[in-house]
Amino acid sequence: MKELMSMIPGVGKAMKDVEISDDVFKQTEAIIGSMTPAERSNPALINASRRERIARGSGTSLPDVNRLMKQFELSRKTMRSAVSMGSMKNMAQAAMRGRGRR
Repeated sequence: MKELMSMIPGVGKAMKDVEISDDVFKQTEAIIGSMTPAERSNPALINASRRERIARGSGTSLPDVNRLMKQFELSRKTMRSAVSMGSMKNMAQAAMRGRGRR
């Protein structure tokens, strides 16, 4: 995983001295594996009772499940922001070339 992260621009230098434990990925995999296919495709379905079931089924604690859900939502927001910034940059470049005019 560390090798993969080092390939991302700007992340390689920051990851140089960081150790990533495989246990974290095993726990995440267990939590996701305890979700139903519907919950995986639509995380908004996961309410408090479902989180408790997922925690019991994955052998983790409720705070672990909540932490993963928060990380997922933060990642989703970050990716949406990056995509919208990229599309805004592309629109600005197109306008500079004269493609944006009608």
